[in-house]
Amino acid sequence: MRDLFEDGGTENPVVPFGQARTNRQAMAENFERYYQAISQNDASFDGSLFVAVKTTSIFCRPTCPARLPLRKNVEFFTDAKQALAHGYRPCKRCKPLELPDETPEEIAQLLRQISANPTEPIRDQDLRDMGLQPEKVRRWFNRHHHMTFQAYQRMLRLNISYEGLASGERVTDMAFDAGYESLSGFNTRFKAVIGTQPATVKNGKTKRTKIVFERFTTPIGPMIAGATKQGLCLLEFTDRRMLESELQDLQKRLSAVILPGQSDIIKQTRQELTSYFEGQLKEFTVPLHTPGTPFQLEVWQQLLTIPYGTTRSYKQQALNINNPKAVRAVASANGMNRVSIIIPCHRVIGSDGKLVGYGGGLHRKEWLLAHEQGFLNLL
Repeated sequence: MRDLFEDGGTENPVVPFGQARTNRQAMAENFERYYQAISQNDASFDGSLFVAVKTTSIFCRPTCPARLPLRKNVEFFTDAKQALAHGYRPCKRCKPLELPDETPEEIAQLLRQISANPTEPIRDQDLRDMGLQPEKVRRWFNRHHHMTFQAYQRMLRLNISYEGLASGERVTDMAFDAGYESLSGFNTRFKAVIGTQPATVKNGKTKRTKIVFERFTTPIGPMIAGATKQGLCLLEFTDRRMLESELQDLQKRLSAVILPGQSDIIKQTRQELTSYFEGQLKEFTVPLHTPGTPFQLEVWQQLLTIPYGTTRSYKQQALNINNPKAVRAVASANGMNRVSIIIPCHRVIGSDGKLVGYGGGLHRKEWLLAHEQGFLNLL
């Protein structure tokens, strides 16, 4: 696949993805990479890759604990429906028809409980009384929220404290409502997380942007969304290597505090993503809040003009912003995009048609492009 702009192209060139090869061909080309993924139980492929075993007629996740099948007995698919259509049955051990890394019901119930009563701390003994093992709960929160369960609860309480202080509530009241027995302990923890003293927030001497974040599952892996009152500022896969640095950059640019919580913008994001993954939505309407350099903002805005189910090259993107020599800079700005899927950096490919440069993993990039191409003419 050549760069249409290099061939004279059209005024606003787009390249349909996947016309030159079938899904079976793509699977064959990537066989060794996929086989290595299942050999290593690579969880980043969960949801975007399924392994079918010809000798048993069963298909699994790449993380299935079953014994590694021989190469000659393996066939790969990017969608569970494809495996079912070819006569394979879902594995009863790894349950490939369920969302990858979906929140267990007992954890979901726990999250609902602390969301309903965030000022009432749940201690280890409380977890045991609920039939939960504190060690397992701690491991789950460390893996999916990068903090312990107790730290997650403290963050929620600080969220409420921040809102209350900003509305004029007394520091002492907020400290005790947050479960702190001493004012000094509350002040110390508040400053460590928020970056300023509680009294400063109450007196209106600091105006920090609050970013609330929430984790949720998708067909191709868990994601984390962050939003300000203005709009969505973060949407990334939780295994994204640059996630921590992206959060730090947002904190710096917005003078922000980042706390777990819920918002109407994140709710809208989840609803629209669900429709997107079901093949029912091509254009997102959720408001965005994406601070960056003037050049980054220009590149990200150009990404939003790439039609659903099509691709452009980095060179085309550089030409479209009237800066043909900025191909590498455009690629770098693409890589700094913090709002995956909605700002569709996955639709930018190499001039030779190869998939390059995607923070969520090339396997997800290929999955997203194939997903959009499959639904292109149905919407």
